[in-house]
Amino acid sequence: MQTQLKFKLSTFMFLQYFIWSSWYMTLGAYLGTLNFTGTEIGASYGAFAWGAILSPFIVGLIADRFFASEKIIAVLGIAGGLVMLFIPQLKTFGSVYPTLILYCTLYAPTLALGNSISMTHLADAKKDFPFVKIFSAVGWIAGGVVLSQLKGEQSPLQYYLAGGTSMVFGLFALTLPHTPPKKKGQNVPLSEVLGLDALALLKKPTFAIFILCMFLICIPLYFYFVNMGTYLTQLKWADMAQKMTLAQVSDIVFLVLLPLMLKKLGYKKTIFLGILAWAARYFMLSASAASTGTVLIFGAILLHGICYDFLFIAGQLYVDDEANERIRGAAQGLIAIILWGFGSLVGTYLAGYFMDQHKLATPKGDITHDWSAIWATPAWIAVGVLVLFMIFFREPQKAASKQA
Repeated sequence: MQTQLKFKLSTFMFLQYFIWSSWYMTLGAYLGTLNFTGTEIGASYGAFAWGAILSPFIVGLIADRFFASEKIIAVLGIAGGLVMLFIPQLKTFGSVYPTLILYCTLYAPTLALGNSISMTHLADAKKDFPFVKIFSAVGWIAGGVVLSQLKGEQSPLQYYLAGGTSMVFGLFALTLPHTPPKKKGQNVPLSEVLGLDALALLKKPTFAIFILCMFLICIPLYFYFVNMGTYLTQLKWADMAQKMTLAQVSDIVFLVLLPLMLKKLGYKKTIFLGILAWAARYFMLSASAASTGTVLIFGAILLHGICYDFLFIAGQLYVDDEANERIRGAAQGLIAIILWGFGSLVGTYLAGYFMDQHKLATPKGDITHDWSAIWATPAWIAVGVLVLFMIFFREPQKAASKQA
C-alpha cells in the first residue's frame, strides 16, 4: 500500500515541478521578445511573490476548513492550466502581469497542500518524504530538458507546455488519498492562518538575525532568476533551459550531503557556506561577462545545490528546531512568506531595476547590458549579508551540544 502511495506522491511532485520549470526560468527570455523593460521583467517574476503571500489565505481559510486537499489541488491545477494557455494571447505588461499573478495565486497553494498530503499519509514521513521530494528536482530537470528539445525558450510554446501539464496534474491529483479538511467547523483565527503566532520567536536575538539575513539574501537571490535567461539569450546559448537544469542535479547531490554537513558543522557554518556560495556564484558570473567564460557560467549554475540546500533547506530545519510543536507550522509559514513573498517582491524588483540601469547606450553586438556590473551588484550584497550573519548569528545551544 505504501509503495503505491509513494509512487503516486513521487509522480505528483514530478508533475508539479515540471510545470514550474517549463516556464519560470525562461520567462525573462520570452518577455524580452515582447520588448519588456528590465523593471517589467523583474515585476513579472515578482508575480510569484503575490502567489506566495496569498497562498496562506487559500490553504488556511479554504482548504483546511471546507474541502479535501486533493480536490482543491485538482481545481487549482485545471484552472491554472487554463490561465497558462491564455497567456500567449497577451502582449503587454499591463495584461501579462495581472494574469501571471492570477496563475501564481492558483499554483502556489499546491506546494503546501502537496507537502501536507505527503506528511499526512506517509507512514514514516521523516524517512520517506525526502525520497518523494527528490522527484520534484527530477521534474524540474525534465521540464527544462523538454522545453529545450522543443526549442521553446523564447516562444509561447512554454505556456502551452505548462498549461497542458497543469491540467494533467490537476486530474492526477484526484488519484491521491482522500485528505479531508483538518479544521472543519472550527473558528480559525486569522493570526493562525498567517502564521503570526510564530512572531514570538523574533524575541530571540539570534532568530531575529536569522530572519533578517534570510530576507536580505533574497535580494541577490532573485538576480539569478530574473536576469539569467536574458543573459544567456544575449550570449546566444543553445538549449539554455536544458543546461540550466544542471542546477537541480547539483541540488540532488547536496541535498543528500546536507545531513552530514549539519552534523559535522552545525547550522552556523553550514548556512555560512550557503551565503558564501551565493557571493561566489555572482562573482563568477561577473567575471564570465568580462571574459564570456562558459566554464565560469557552468560553475555558477553548479553551485546551486550549495546555494539552495545549505542556506534555505538548512534554514527551514533550523526554524523547525527553534519552534515548539504548537507553532511549528506557523513558523514554517512565516519563513515561506518572508522568502518567497516579501523577499521575492523586493528582490525581483531590484533585479529588474538594475538591469535597466546598466543598459548599454551602444550595444556590443547582441550584448545590450553591462552584465559584469549587473552580476557584481548581488555579489557584494551577498558579502554584506555574510558579514552580518557571521558577526551576530549564534549557533543554537541544542545544535552546539549535539556537535560536542
